[in-house]
Amino acid sequence: MRPAAVRLALAVCAVVPAAPAFAAGPIELAVYDDRDGVAEIDFTPVDQSATITNRFRMIFADAVILDGRVEWSDNAARPYGTLTRNCPSGDVTDDELAACTLWSGVVYTADEMGAVGLLPRQGESAPRNLIFSGLGPALANGRGDAAPAKTPWDVFFLKGCQE
Repeated sequence: MRPAAVRLALAVCAVVPAAPAFAAGPIELAVYDDRDGVAEIDFTPVDQSATITNRFRMIFADAVILDGRVEWSDNAARPYGTLTRNCPSGDVTDDELAACTLWSGVVYTADEMGAVGLLPRQGESAPRNLIFSGLGPALANGRGDAAPAKTPWDVFFLKGCQE
């Protein structure tokens, strides 16, 4: 490198803070936090499923736990997520499912450069950031005692991976 190029490289490094260095594991073992410490997201492996591509829990500081799942839509391929609480099990009707759903929407990702993408399927690397579009307002307007006391921001940051 020429001396001017070295000086420029050193100047850029001094201005741009280094990101924490750790390798991302697979999405099904990833753990995320929101910026305010209100909630954490823990992904878990999905058994062989024709429709569900990701499963997770959103765990709140006040001990509320929401069940999450992601399915990819057919028409415009998007990872469509839902967060539910206290849903009945087994063969449920659309009305029963709607009554226990607190949020639904597309789950986006963002890398350290700000490029936006879509949530990867199980087996792929965990992205740095997740964006649950409209999560905060949906939970703030939640259904009575099913909603958590505090609502997180829509963006979650990779904390690490479960072992």
